[in-house]
This record gives sequence, C-alpha cells and structure tokens, in this order.
Amino acid sequence: MNPDPDRRAATRLGRAVRATTEGAAIAAGGHREAHRQGNWLRDVILGGQDGLVNILGIILGVIAGGGSNTVLLAAGFAAAITESISMGAVGYTSSISERDYYEAERAREAAEIATVPDAERQEIRDIYASRGFTGNLLDGVVETITANRETWLGTMMDEELHLQPVQSRDILRTAVVITIATLIGHLIPLIPFVLLPRTQALVLAIVLSGLALFGVGVYSALTLVGDWRKSGLRFVAIGLGAAAVGFLVGRLFNSAGA
Repeated sequence: MNPDPDRRAATRLGRAVRATTEGAAIAAGGHREAHRQGNWLRDVILGGQDGLVNILGIILGVIAGGGSNTVLLAAGFAAAITESISMGAVGYTSSISERDYYEAERAREAAEIATVPDAERQEIRDIYASRGFTGNLLDGVVETITANRETWLGTMMDEELHLQPVQSRDILRTAVVITIATLIGHLIPLIPFVLLPRTQALVLAIVLSGLALFGVGVYSALTLVGDWRKSGLRFVAIGLGAAAVGFLVGRLFNSAGA
C-alpha cells in the first residue's frame, strides 16, 4: 500500500523546514570551518610561494650581477624580513576590508528586510524555487526562514550574496600565517648560502625551492581539487620562471657595467 500522499508531503515539508532552520547553524559551524580551512591554505600558499619566488629571484639576480656572498646574504635577509612584514600587513588590511564589506552588505540587507520585506521575501522564494521547491513545500520553507529575522538575514547573506563573516580572530590569524609562511619561504633558498660554498648552495637552493613549490602544489590539489601532478608542476614552472627574471635582470646590469 502506498503511503498517504498528504502524510508523505508533510514529511517532505518537515524535512525541508528542518534543513532550512539548521542552515544557519551549518553555515556557522562546518561550512564556515571549511571556509576558514580554505583561507588558511590560501594564506600559506600566498606567503610561501611569494617568499620562495622573491628570494630566489634576488639570489639569482645578485649572482648574475656579480655580487659577493656578503651582498647576497645582506640583500636576502633584508628582503626576508621586510617582505614578510609587508605581506603580513597586506593580509591584515585586506581581511579588515573584507570584514567591513561584509558588515556594510549585512546592514544594507537588514535595512531592505525592514523597509521592503515583501520584495526580500520574494527573493527567498526565488532562491528556493530555483532549487526545485514548489507548492506547499516552498511556502513552508519561505515561511520558516522569514519568521526569524536573523535566519532570514543570514540566508540572504549566504544564499544571495555568497558572503561569509570575517571574525576578528581570523584577521589576526591571516596576518600571522602569511608572515610566517613568507619568512619560511625566504629562508628555504637562503640558508644553503650560510652553510655551503656558493656553487653548491645555488644548486641546493634551486632544488629545495623546486621541491617546496612542487609540495605546495601537491598539497593544494589534494586538499582542494585538481590533479596533484599538474598542480605541483604548475607551481614549479610559475615559481622558477618568475625567479629566472631576477637572473636576467642581474645579467643585464652586469653586462651594462662591463
């Protein structure tokens, strides 16, 4: 015997309503946690890749330009410190801008809900209608969401504008992670020149940089999406290619000086 159609529809409606009312909690919990994890990975890649490419370009440029090891190390460590601080500051200010933008959009949405609730309610209806909700099921979802102002506002921010809030702790974390990642990226190619003769140090610096870039690409692909081989090779090609520009600039100045 088939289940009663009304009971089946009520069950579907109940599930949809529960899923909708739990949406804000999911967004505040697991979804935002995944969002923060993605940002953490982005910050590591941004800082680490910038540090590796920047310092390797300086090293190759100094060597191609005929600079001594003293000049190389002085330029390298100065760049490591200043660039790390600079990148951290950029991460900090960009996160603040992102937070301010979110708050401004949230205030705008709140004002629209207060002044033109019918239009905002229709937007909720359109969002869920586009996902296949119809009839009583759609009415129930819309009614449940718009019954609570915070749920309504959170749904508009997440579903319509696709914006996530930026927490104060995340702003500081971004700055710290980018700073540390940039500093480590600088030190990987630079340390060999402290320990080894120049030729051996240069070979080791290029190898370590290539391996580090490949590792970052692999980790990015495995954590997010994509083929790990292609991702790793892409990071290596972009990183070493950009660093090679430093070598060409050094050669140009060396030739001009000669």
